[in-house]
Amino acid sequence: MGLENFLARAAFDRAPWVAVGFAVGVGAWFVLPGQWDWLALLATCLAAALGTMALLRRDGQFPYVRQSLVLLALALAGGCIAVWSKSALVGTPAIPGPVAVELAGRVLTREEQPAEGRVRLVLATREPASGRAIRVRINLPAKWDRAEISEGALVRLRARLMPPAPPMLPGGYDFARSAWFDGLAATGSALGEVTLVSPGEAGGWLARIKRGLSDHVRSRLAGTPGGIAAALASGDRGAIAEADEQAMRDAGLTHLLSISGLHVSAVIAAAYVLGLRLLALWPWLALRVRLPIMAAAIGALAGIAYTLVTGAEVPTVRSCVGAVLVLLALALGREPLSLRMLAVAALFVMLLWPEAVVGPSFQMSFASVIAIVALHSAEPVRRFLAVRDEPWWRRGMRQAVMLLGTGLVIELALMPIGLFHFHRAGAYGAFANVIAIPLTTFVTMPLVALALVADTVGAGAPFWWLTGKSLDLLLALAHWTAAQPGAVNRTPAMGSGSYALFLAGALWLALWRGRVRLLGLLPAALAMASLALLRPPDVLISGDGHQVALTGVVPDQLLVLREGRSSFARDTLAEMAGMDGAFRAIAEAPGAQCSADFCRIDLLRGRRTWRLLIGRSHDMVPERELAAACEGVDIVVSDRWLPRSCQPALLKADRNLLAQTGGLAIDLEHRAIRTVAETQGTHGWWRGGVPGFDRTYPRAGPQNQPAPLRPSEPAHVAGSPAVSPELASMPAKALN
Repeated sequence: MGLENFLARAAFDRAPWVAVGFAVGVGAWFVLPGQWDWLALLATCLAAALGTMALLRRDGQFPYVRQSLVLLALALAGGCIAVWSKSALVGTPAIPGPVAVELAGRVLTREEQPAEGRVRLVLATREPASGRAIRVRINLPAKWDRAEISEGALVRLRARLMPPAPPMLPGGYDFARSAWFDGLAATGSALGEVTLVSPGEAGGWLARIKRGLSDHVRSRLAGTPGGIAAALASGDRGAIAEADEQAMRDAGLTHLLSISGLHVSAVIAAAYVLGLRLLALWPWLALRVRLPIMAAAIGALAGIAYTLVTGAEVPTVRSCVGAVLVLLALALGREPLSLRMLAVAALFVMLLWPEAVVGPSFQMSFASVIAIVALHSAEPVRRFLAVRDEPWWRRGMRQAVMLLGTGLVIELALMPIGLFHFHRAGAYGAFANVIAIPLTTFVTMPLVALALVADTVGAGAPFWWLTGKSLDLLLALAHWTAAQPGAVNRTPAMGSGSYALFLAGALWLALWRGRVRLLGLLPAALAMASLALLRPPDVLISGDGHQVALTGVVPDQLLVLREGRSSFARDTLAEMAGMDGAFRAIAEAPGAQCSADFCRIDLLRGRRTWRLLIGRSHDMVPERELAAACEGVDIVVSDRWLPRSCQPALLKADRNLLAQTGGLAIDLEHRAIRTVAETQGTHGWWRGGVPGFDRTYPRAGPQNQPAPLRPSEPAHVAGSPAVSPELASMPAKALN
């Protein structure tokens, strides 16, 4: 059988592909819309496994094919079951809508964010309407904070609560999904001072250690350097200034701010080497015990302690598990970096946190490690790094070339992930990391450790000074890199199909051996070609209708309905449009006709002029005037309910429709609409729907000339039959 021979020649390793199958099963649960689809997937997997075992009996024939098909089918089903079970166990429905209420609750977690001037609390409380037990996240301004408001404290406060927000636009960040798996029913902010009913005990001992360590570091180093040092020591990133964090992000160095595999590996490696050296000084022990095993145990304990102190977040736990497996391989004399080891770590994480599979953190972490393992296991690289008799400077040059090459490969592996999730990719991240990673690993982190140890005897000042200088150098590198032309490249939102091609090609390249792995270049090339064809949507409409953006009207400018203060809204609109240009109000655009209530603008797309009417206010509008204006345009957008008499030629995107579809991305030339709802299905965190909604525009009707817009007039004008006074006195919502 050809497939059996192919698998045998390619030295097919089933363990990594089982992890891939499990991840695909998790992803399928998110992509498929509802429970009947999930059940159909499970039934198909079970049928495939049973059918394979029945057709290919255990007679010694086709072992690779039989085992591979059965294991992959079961792994796919296992991934779907794992995430479905996790969703059913921890998923928490959101509150119905925005509300300002008096809350009494117990503080579960406390996160200080001095750079934002606030403290973030998670409270266990009860929903005001139903009385069910819920968890809410509250932002408390620093001016109302007290030390007694810590884990375990019972507090009372007035707060404005909001249900966790779905994606603002198709392809945007889905906070509602994250909150569902975090068990959060609402988020909000305090509206006044907090009444302390009973003080907390500053949390458990781990929370006290973390908070005390973070406060101590920030007391020794001020500003962002102190915030970064605190992040390295305790995982607390709350004191890093937004401008500096943005520079780190644009330079491709933001991974250094969160505790990840780099930091955990550095701590474990340092503990392993130090333990091995110190234990070797005791001859009696060295002659009777295998020191590598004891050093591995010391390194594992150091890694676990560091993971716990820094918060035991999912990325940190994932990194710790991988590093401990490396230590175990070293102690047993096995290959420390292998795809099998990585598969075990991935399966461990996916069993506990299956929802992490669809997040950028999981994907970036494992993509970077897979890239490193695949690169260094390639035969040309092994020959290049083979030990040989040569001068030290030549060996150092080869190591430097390999370091740069590894950085470039990692950047290439992470680029599609960054484009899909963040719609941006850095151009110089590999080069910046060549300096930043050794600086952080071999200079900054050891200096922080030495400073903390020296502080026990009051001699840490010189080490803190050196730490600050090293962090100043890191920040200078980040700002310089981010300021270079083309440092950040934005693209419109990538489709899930292109992203799937990227992932398939990358996994094929990484997991196969020999020339057969080069077949992975084909789907990767197709995905790259699809990226070249990406164009931004012509119209972007947020899920509440409050934000509207138009692209391609003015070069290098994004036309927006409201130039508000919300940086999140502006950044999201720019990301979805794939633009770095300036914002400009639609009312100031050439050809726009605006009144106090509406703007009308014409867009030339696909050899056709599209007429848009966009709402600006919530004031009452004469119904007949509105109906005439709607009749003369193709698309009407409003963040309120519009009356039935408003009938544009193609689409009325008012609050009624947007409540069902969520945000919209409209391609006028191809007459196609992408909606947030089409990516949500019937999962518990989504409360909208798309009954009867057609994503493709109907054929355009007669081109009626729109009525000219003018400032709102009184509803009843002498001699005009526009609207009766009774109807005009009703609020706009009632007109529907």
